[in-house]
Amino acid sequence: MPSRDVAVTGLGLVTPAGIGVESTWSTVLAGRSTAAFDPVLAGNPVHISCRVPGFDPAAHLGARRAHRLDAFVQYAIVATREALTDARLSPGAWDSARVGVVLGCALGGTATYEKEHRNHLDHGPERVSPLVLPMHLSNMLSGQIGIEFGARGPNFVVSTACASSSTAIGMARDLLLLDRCDIVITGGSEACLTPLVMAGFAQMGALSRRNHDPACASRPFDEDRDGFVGAEGAGILVLERPRDAAARRVPVRARVVGYGASADAHHMTASQPEGRGIRAALGSALADADAAAREIDHVNAHGTSTPMNDAIEAAALSSMLPHRPWVTSTKGVTGHLLGAAGAVEAALTILTMEHGEVPPTANLASLDPAVDLAIPQKTTPAQVRLAVSTSVGFGGQNAALVLASG
Repeated sequence: MPSRDVAVTGLGLVTPAGIGVESTWSTVLAGRSTAAFDPVLAGNPVHISCRVPGFDPAAHLGARRAHRLDAFVQYAIVATREALTDARLSPGAWDSARVGVVLGCALGGTATYEKEHRNHLDHGPERVSPLVLPMHLSNMLSGQIGIEFGARGPNFVVSTACASSSTAIGMARDLLLLDRCDIVITGGSEACLTPLVMAGFAQMGALSRRNHDPACASRPFDEDRDGFVGAEGAGILVLERPRDAAARRVPVRARVVGYGASADAHHMTASQPEGRGIRAALGSALADADAAAREIDHVNAHGTSTPMNDAIEAAALSSMLPHRPWVTSTKGVTGHLLGAAGAVEAALTILTMEHGEVPPTANLASLDPAVDLAIPQKTTPAQVRLAVSTSVGFGGQNAALVLASG
């Protein structure tokens, strides 16, 4: 039977923990929170967030190009450059028709949309930029990556809320297994730390209210957690068939060996209370990988720091993985990148396997007594050969990836 593995040959990250893979990894490994007061959100009931530090769009893209792109696309272009360099790929040298782009995004260019809506209200329709839709539409994420790098194969954006980029990675793998592509640029990006979006999350009770102590606000699985902290950024993976990577003589950083997805069909925002959807996605991913639960060495959990969802996910993981592998949530450091979270966390899972170190779950001062998981509070050495990254989104969307060491 032909192998169903696909190779990860490149990684790129732009996150609140740093611009680039190395800087992001060092911050995550140190367990250093990136949450801080956000002047853009001043006046909102919650005015803290995790923003990408020191990102100068003009320096990365040129002033004219940057002006025509919303931040969610800017981040993705920079992360894709890093991933392609890591994969030793030259866009001018590939068969562009065989290069696909499959990216995840939940909300698109909300900063552009809100800005131009204010222009319309304050100054009338003649002052609205003709770029408002090309900058706002979610599909422009993959479209602009295709334009930037000359990728002319299948090109689309997946939107499954906070599971978007994990879903995108699973679908990118399918394109390779179906021989639709030779290379797929996948992952996700998000930049929606805007007053309207964050007010909406705050009004539904999803955000931490620790305005007075932002560094300790995101605290996955802690008994004193009270909500997530919004974040922005991008995570990009380059996927190829193992034989193509071998032919190019490039290192394989990891392999995507399993993918599973499910719908709770339960509630517009809350997970099914017994975690049936999460367990179904994880079970499908393990079956797809032909792996037994006991073989999993590590889980990078969705772990948003919301009271209900952390409890549901923890119960699902403990029931599916009773041998208690190391579980971490890196959102204690990065905050919640929404549609980009799954891709960033898949990349961090790969780095965990490469370095043999499980990152801590930041701000875990006192584990919720109802959470029966092995969660490290400090960086922990571990041999990780097979790992899982889980994602959960509004609408009952669930996705799980099984990743193997290269």
